[in-house]
Amino acid sequence: MNVTQDLSILHLILQASAVVQAVMALLAGVSFMSWYYIFMKLFAVKQAREKTETFERDFWSGGDLNSLFNSAVNDRHNAGSMERIFESGFREFTKLRGQKNLESKDFVDGSRRAMRATYQREMDSLESHLSFLASVGSVSPYIGLFGTVWGIMHAFRGLSNVGQATLATVAPGIAEALVATAIGLFAAIPAVLAYNRFSHDIDRLATRYESFMEEFSNILQRQTR
Repeated sequence: MNVTQDLSILHLILQASAVVQAVMALLAGVSFMSWYYIFMKLFAVKQAREKTETFERDFWSGGDLNSLFNSAVNDRHNAGSMERIFESGFREFTKLRGQKNLESKDFVDGSRRAMRATYQREMDSLESHLSFLASVGSVSPYIGLFGTVWGIMHAFRGLSNVGQATLATVAPGIAEALVATAIGLFAAIPAVLAYNRFSHDIDRLATRYESFMEEFSNILQRQTR
């Protein structure tokens, strides 16, 4: 068997020790899960941004609040995060306005609390699985490094049975150990990039939601006067 065959990636993986193979399998599984969450979160954030822009355009076009509320209620499953925030706030405002012995400040405060609760639920949904990507980005290189260290130790232990150590003897063992580090980096780098990107996009959406809640509270405040 020539050197090229000995040092092919597939051959190195198949000939690695059981511990190194377990590390590679773990990293491959983690990488697959991170890519699944990356694509899932990519579509979720894009959809949230598009629905937010659509609702903002409808809201600030001067439409009737009751019509927007009825539209949000009737199409709740397809409503965006900002639309659900509006729905909860306007629902609470309408409910409190029908009660007696309440001041105008109570109407707005109750509506703001309802919107804040919905805002927290929407943000929890948008931020789901981000912690997994952060963990993959921070931990995977160390798991790969553990596989590398173990593989190198295994390779040097094997030299004790060899009369003369040469580069051809040591190279396969070290190469199969370094594959674990490469797989760890392959899992970590996309996860870190995706986490940073999604965190930035979600923070921008959160700012838009908070600005809308304040502006909508001001509108409700004017309606109570």
